[in-house]
Amino acid sequence: MSYELWYWDGIPGRGEFVRLALEAGGIAYRERVREPGTSANALIEDMQSPRKHPPFAPPYLVADGMTLAQTANILLFLGEKHGLAPASLEGRLWVNQLQLTIADMVTEAHDTHHPISANDYYEDQKDEAARRARSFREERIPKFLAYFERALTGRTTWLAGGKRWTYVDLSLFHLVDGLLYAFPKRMGTVASHYPNVMALHARVAVLPALQPYFDSGRRLPFGECIFRQYRELDAA
Repeated sequence: MSYELWYWDGIPGRGEFVRLALEAGGIAYRERVREPGTSANALIEDMQSPRKHPPFAPPYLVADGMTLAQTANILLFLGEKHGLAPASLEGRLWVNQLQLTIADMVTEAHDTHHPISANDYYEDQKDEAARRARSFREERIPKFLAYFERALTGRTTWLAGGKRWTYVDLSLFHLVDGLLYAFPKRMGTVASHYPNVMALHARVAVLPALQPYFDSGRRLPFGECIFRQYRELDAA
């Protein structure tokens, strides 16, 4: 029996963190909104349907009779259930802590182009976005990446310290990928300061377990989602 992943169609967004874990873990799943014949309103209709534990927003995963929402929560479940996280409680909590920190940075990246309201167009808040993006580039990108660099220092190849990747390595890969897309000038300036982070990004990019997904055409490109490329918001 496969899991059901529900997320908006046409964008990688937060759903991509879950997709990467499912794909790399070889876990069977159906992406319901992208199935042929599914209506554009299917996600909203399903999300509002009666259930014991309703999700607030996508992504959410229907698995083993449960509805699991929030990216980090879904990955916590997949990590323990499918061996995508350390076996020890301490290790699972550590990768969950890292995942929650990634979630914090994802929110800040999104808010560079929607600092006032997600319901308003970027063009309606460009001045505020410019100020927010400058702070993100100059202060927050270095602070977050320095933390992940420190988390990798002295460990083996991966964030959990073991010989095999965990879901949080995949998530850090996607986060860095998004930053390289949205802020290429800034990342071109600072990336060399975080050699461990960039080396992990390169390792995940060539993981054999992910190549079928990368080569399939199912991986959605960045665009109108969390990581957006506005030239005026980027600078070295």
